[in-house]
Amino acid sequence: MNSNQLPVNEYSGHFATYIQAASNVELIEELEISLHDFIKFVQNIPLDKFDYRYAEGKWTIKDIIQHIIDTERIFSYRALRISRNDKTPLPGFEENDYVDNTNANGRSIQDLLTEFSAVRQSTLLLYKSLSDEQLKRLGIASNNEISVRALGFVTIGHQKHHQKIFQERYL
Repeated sequence: MNSNQLPVNEYSGHFATYIQAASNVELIEELEISLHDFIKFVQNIPLDKFDYRYAEGKWTIKDIIQHIIDTERIFSYRALRISRNDKTPLPGFEENDYVDNTNANGRSIQDLLTEFSAVRQSTLLLYKSLSDEQLKRLGIASNNEISVRALGFVTIGHQKHHQKIFQERYL
């Protein structure tokens, strides 16, 4: 299934921007493609830009990469819980608290990309293990109904959203 084929009842409007940002490619294929595209994209960023903030209080590129990693872990955890038919509503998270409590700027870009790759490989293995029935399961996350497969497309769209921000505000 492609993101443009995802029924709108499988996600809330809150996630629509990320769903739309995902390419109209099959979920597993796009999880793999976007992994390689992101790594290649980041490796082409000039070294002096990784610690740059375009305004006071804004995140650095390293902060954003760590944010993408943390968010993917959370989305995958949600997908796991919902796919296993866990009906417990899953809470949201405060992204600024996460960024404020990392050491992203003290890490090398290669270390961040290695972690990103490992997290994405884990996400891929999870999604490859799921049946069609599990992918269609709905649960509550951040007070919104969402399906497991929608969470996969949100993961992709979230990464692409931040790549676009890199291009528009940092490079």
